[in-house]
Amino acid sequence: MSDDRVFIVTYDIADPKRWRRVFKAMQGYGDWLQLSVFQCRLSRRRRQEMETRLRGLIKNGEDHVLLIDVGPADKIEVAMESLGKTFSKVERQPVVI
Repeated sequence: MSDDRVFIVTYDIADPKRWRRVFKAMQGYGDWLQLSVFQCRLSRRRRQEMETRLRGLIKNGEDHVLLIDVGPADKIEVAMESLGKTFSKVERQPVVI
C-alpha cells in the first residue's frame, strides 16, 4: 500500500514569466488538466519538494497557489465532469525519475 495522495494544484500567477516557470515546474509533478490546473499523485516527500520549489518561484502577496488534497491515491477514483470542450480522463501511469 502506497502513502501517495492525489492533489489538485491550481495557481493564479500575476506575472507571465513567473507563470511560465510555475507551469514548467508543475509538469514534473503531475498531469496538466487545463490552463493553471494540475492533478498530481504525490508521496509526502514529493509533495514537500513541490511545495518548496513553488515557494521559490512565486511572489508572496501577488501570486496564489492552492493545493487541494483529494485523498489517498489507492482509495479514491477522481470523478470529473466536463462542460464545453471534450476532456480526456487522466490515466494513472508509471513515472520514471
